[in-house]
Amino acid sequence: MIPTLIAAARKIVFKFGSNTLADKDGKINALFLGEFAEQAAALIRGGKQIVIVSSGAQVAGLSTMEKWARKRDLHYRQALCAVGQVELMDAWRRAFEKHGIHIAQILLTRDDFGDQIRTLNMRNTLFTLVDEGIVPVINENDTVSVEEIKIGENDTLAAQSAILWSADLLILFSDIDGLYDKNPKEHPNAELVSEVRDLEETRKNISIGETNSFGTGGIATKLDAAQRVLSYGIPMILAHGGRPRALEALAAGTQRGTAFLVE
Repeated sequence: MIPTLIAAARKIVFKFGSNTLADKDGKINALFLGEFAEQAAALIRGGKQIVIVSSGAQVAGLSTMEKWARKRDLHYRQALCAVGQVELMDAWRRAFEKHGIHIAQILLTRDDFGDQIRTLNMRNTLFTLVDEGIVPVINENDTVSVEEIKIGENDTLAAQSAILWSADLLILFSDIDGLYDKNPKEHPNAELVSEVRDLEETRKNISIGETNSFGTGGIATKLDAAQRVLSYGIPMILAHGGRPRALEALAAGTQRGTAFLVE
């Protein structure tokens, strides 16, 4: 089913969590970004359009400003994101420029989705960039976001972006192979759920584990993202982004994942 979804989709939103983008030392993995950009460029040459929702600003900030690693003050966290966003976007820029593709940065808050004029402007900007062959890279504007206006995590932002752009498919790249009936990091006998057709029934039959180390989202936020996009007729794939050439493997059916399907 996953290869069919990818083949049929023209407009695809990809979301990368911090765990997927970080290497074993907690720094932005430039090799991973380069590998994905190569695969994405092949999709674009094949007539598909893509939008990226990318976490990683704080991770990139910490790898640049290591002396701030132990600071927990909100102002330092936001300052780290301000530094890290530059590093993150530069990493994405260098990855795609090898293929003659420009990227664009879009930073959003929850308020942007609640204002009709801003939403229209965001939508128009997305369509213009993609129509011109530019890959938008979306992230939350963590330097100004506080609890009152914070989207929360990028699974939600990815779902909202897919809906805003009227995408054909949302792919969440995480650090697990897909949705399991229980946390595979705690239970070796956990079984992968390859397809979800009834999300509410699935919620009743699985056990949700803890959040991961770098990111803020766990399985619960991914299920919420699925619920959002499915209600707009957009299917979703959850898969491990760190597998070798994950995008190509998913498209070829050689990598496992979970397909959330519109009924």
